[in-house]
Amino acid sequence: MRLQHKQRGLTLIEIMVVVVILGILGAVLVPRVMDNPDRARIAKAKQDIQAIRSALDLYKLDNFQYPSTDQGLQALIVRPGGSPEARNWKQGGYLERLPQDPWSNPYQYLSPGVHGEVDVFSYGADGRPGGEGINADIGSWMD
Repeated sequence: MRLQHKQRGLTLIEIMVVVVILGILGAVLVPRVMDNPDRARIAKAKQDIQAIRSALDLYKLDNFQYPSTDQGLQALIVRPGGSPEARNWKQGGYLERLPQDPWSNPYQYLSPGVHGEVDVFSYGADGRPGGEGINADIGSWMD
């Protein structure tokens, strides 16, 4: 007695349904996945800015004031000259190195700041003031 195996393949309609479903999933998921690197860069910039602000606060605790805009963020790495004098500058500095923003630009610093006592910020993806979305400025004044 011989058993016959019924062979069955996918019909053209079934293949088309699968292709349509994959197309719909791709149309919905790809934009979300593609947007994540931009969000990750913004989150990284916010994290860097917070770390720089913490180092600036330690600098102020030791020296009773923040470095001037002219002294800049370099004052966290090497003892600054000029005014205000950093009499109690911590040997070794307050940061190991100054990070660059996720778009490979230096972070900006103002003292006194426009938004607070000091402002630490990135100009965003386009490297220019202002902008919207990933081109928007990201600063210490943001939550």
